[in-house]
Amino acid sequence: MKDIKHVNNPYNDDKVIDACSIFGAMDASGKRFSGDGVIRAIVNMHDRGNGLGGGFAIYGLYPDYADLYALHVMYLSPEGKQETEALLKANFNIIEKEEVPTRQTPMIANPPLVWRYFLEVDHRKPEQESEDDYVVDRVMTINTGLRDSFVFSSGKDMAVFKGVGYPEEIADYFCLEQYEGYLWTAHGRFPTNTPGWWGGAHPFCILDWTVVHNGEISSYGINQRYLGQFGYHCTMQTDTEVVAYAVDLLMRKHNLPIEIVAKILAPPFWSDIERMSPEEQKLMLTLRQVYASLLLNGPFTVIIAHHGEMIGLTDRIRLRPLTVGEKGSMLYLSSEESAIRLICPELDKTWIPVGGEPVVGTLRAPTQPQPVAAGEKV
Repeated sequence: MKDIKHVNNPYNDDKVIDACSIFGAMDASGKRFSGDGVIRAIVNMHDRGNGLGGGFAIYGLYPDYADLYALHVMYLSPEGKQETEALLKANFNIIEKEEVPTRQTPMIANPPLVWRYFLEVDHRKPEQESEDDYVVDRVMTINTGLRDSFVFSSGKDMAVFKGVGYPEEIADYFCLEQYEGYLWTAHGRFPTNTPGWWGGAHPFCILDWTVVHNGEISSYGINQRYLGQFGYHCTMQTDTEVVAYAVDLLMRKHNLPIEIVAKILAPPFWSDIERMSPEEQKLMLTLRQVYASLLLNGPFTVIIAHHGEMIGLTDRIRLRPLTVGEKGSMLYLSSEESAIRLICPELDKTWIPVGGEPVVGTLRAPTQPQPVAAGEKV
């Protein structure tokens, strides 16, 4: 595995204790909106970060290239860019490529070069391999084998923008006022056990799956080793990376619903399992046996997103906060209710979810009537 350079860490902090901020907003009708409100919401939680990481994921971002894989790549050297572009040219049809627009921002120093590539999978893909698996394999090849190059976003019609800085500084740097999407997630980072560098900022992404996280994954080692058996290699030196890969493995490759995935990542206590029906006990025991190495230990709250869904999930005893708000077709997930109220003062409904139980927002078909909210399913 290549040596990772730490870029723009003026405080040289490797361990600081506090809580990150996370925020998500989704319009279930599919209407695209600017990120102005999301940026103001994450800024409202400024004190939960320390400027060593901020980032955003946006869905519905590239409608003109919606059928193409959009790779965002950071380069730490010209040689890295040269090697990566040669690999992309050898494996894909490159429809368009450009440097990601940025502007000079006072607090952003020594940023890496960031380019985006719109790629078509063509006849070079082995017949027995799916397009998604083909892309994941090439992303892992770049991230583990090429010098000074890191693919940090690789889905269709979506992208991640992240770096070292407060979220509002990252938004300003990447000119996010130019973009619209029907689903936005945001993160303000306060690193605990891992370094603050550009690749280690949130969200973490593989294909169109993104994860923002508040907490600490103390099971990172066993999670990482298990995922390595399936071709996922962690290179970003941040524990949250395993969550993104676990979700891709479980939901895309193993085709499990989020309700089951939640029972794998944040399983019920044994005392709760003992009170379940025989059928439920059998399911829980099977999940524990098959996916024991994907259990997430430690305090966590995550917002998981992909096309058509935004999901909030906490650990079983809610050691990190999550608040949910609804207004019409809008669903909000946040570390603090105040951030939601700032941009949507009059909510139809707000609640704190049960630990280990997912909150799921789903994109509705244009002709589908608005469903009545039931429990925590939107």
